[in-house]
Amino acid sequence: MIGGGFFLAFLIAGVPIAFALIALAVVIILAGGNHILFQSFPQQFFGGLENYGLLALPLFILLGEFMNEGGIGRRLMALAMALLGSVRGGLAYVNLVANMMMASILGSTVAQITIMSRIAVPEMERAGYPRDVSVAITAAGGMLAPIIPPSMMFIIFGVIAQLPIGDLFIAGIVPGVIMFLAFLAVIAWLGHRHAFPRSRTLDLRERVVAVRDALPAAAIPVVIIGSILGGIATPTEAAAVASVAAVIVGMFVYREMSVIDIWPAFMRAAASSAVVLFLIAAAGLFSWVITFENVPAIVSAWVQSLTTSPIVFLLTINLILLFLGMVTDPIPAIILVVPVFLPVATGVYGIDPFQFGVIVCLNLTAGLLTPPVGTGLFTAALMGNVRAERLARLILPFFLAAALVIVALSLFPMLSTGLGAALQ
Repeated sequence: MIGGGFFLAFLIAGVPIAFALIALAVVIILAGGNHILFQSFPQQFFGGLENYGLLALPLFILLGEFMNEGGIGRRLMALAMALLGSVRGGLAYVNLVANMMMASILGSTVAQITIMSRIAVPEMERAGYPRDVSVAITAAGGMLAPIIPPSMMFIIFGVIAQLPIGDLFIAGIVPGVIMFLAFLAVIAWLGHRHAFPRSRTLDLRERVVAVRDALPAAAIPVVIIGSILGGIATPTEAAAVASVAAVIVGMFVYREMSVIDIWPAFMRAAASSAVVLFLIAAAGLFSWVITFENVPAIVSAWVQSLTTSPIVFLLTINLILLFLGMVTDPIPAIILVVPVFLPVATGVYGIDPFQFGVIVCLNLTAGLLTPPVGTGLFTAALMGNVRAERLARLILPFFLAAALVIVALSLFPMLSTGLGAALQ
């Protein structure tokens, strides 16, 4: 209780999350009187990074940088448009399809919203869509990023939970498709309500050109997912191969990327990776301290006193995660939640860890698009020049659809575990 008060005070004071976690670990040790733990501080801090799976994180961040530089996102948007005929709200569907394709490459909600806001929103506005609705659809598409593999959040969850990252990716495929279909239904409803314009029907030549130009770009997610599902490569190796492929496509196929662009992309990826990895190191330290202080067992006893039903437990966790996602970013939230609740979920209630991982990541991403913090919400509002309050109201139907999917995942474990079981 005292530690929670200190942590809240650190956040209010504007202390970065990583330093707040380290300070909280110190407070817990001092309160428990186990001063001998300070002798292992450096070892535990660096030990949190000694995990092969973490190599995938900077590599996927680098892949996103190369993809942005090489013009791959725009080709995927054109491919989605070529695959769709003349229907009401056609560009809105194209936006969502392109978001799904981007999610299978980027794996980061904020990065996806940033890139798609540059690509999709101007196109939709020129076609006669209200700007705020265009931004809302683009922002909602960002909710696909954490569950359609590859996913930065799955990588971090897998590292902390000591689960195979490739199996986590597989667990996210079916929920990702269900979420995509739910969002398609929301767009159909919005199209009727706002009288979306019909998309222009492309002639055969335009379709052929769009498909031809997008094939190299579309090959990148195929390489990633195919190599992982086929057992050819680990997620880390797949990210490395895909990064090389993105450079080749950007430089020699689309010719929108030069040798000069490679070094700045490396620098941006290194800076982003350093921030995340430092946070993970601090989280490893925090997890070690709370485990030593028996916090998971205390939480387990408290939760068991509330309910003995796995379903009620999951629904309660959904509410906790959603609230946590509203006030903090997903990565630190995962770091706080997993060491405490995963042992309870698996050891007490017998919940599959992969099901729990999908539910955690999806809840925390939904929180990205809700006030008061809502990093994804404010990123979309800034990129689209729309008031955040207005955007929050427009995203509400997508949020409700996501909530229904989360409830379905909580009630039916096979939605997240069935594909992995079938592939074994």
